[in-house]
Amino acid sequence: MSAEDTPVSAAPAEEVVDAKVEEVTGPLTAQEALKQALKTSLMHDGLARGLREAVKALDRRTAHVCVLSSSCDEPAYTKLVTALCHENSIPIVKVDSNKDLGEMVGLCKYNEDGEAVKVVGCSCAVIREWGVETEARLV
Repeated sequence: MSAEDTPVSAAPAEEVVDAKVEEVTGPLTAQEALKQALKTSLMHDGLARGLREAVKALDRRTAHVCVLSSSCDEPAYTKLVTALCHENSIPIVKVDSNKDLGEMVGLCKYNEDGEAVKVVGCSCAVIREWGVETEARLV
């Protein structure tokens, strides 16, 4: 018998346990929930970005939530958007910076590390369609 024909004894097999790694995260903050809801809406083509698209959605009453930047310099812009929201009973969420809102709605490019670069400011965005039911929508 050659070495190739010799039966090899089976070593005891290690038990493989399927362990799910669950992320232990606390409840979503309002900022994280807003960011997640905007991204989900963007993926399902339910996001209106900018004054023209936002006013169309608000006027047609197809909007669910309006996100407005507090750093908007034009008072007529904010007055128009807030008036349309109050007229149609659409809730308004204010964010601090238009650059932050621009990043949340996808108006930026990402580098290799996944960091946002070349962020374009956005003063107003409207969620027309939620997309998938997520925890962020409930917050």
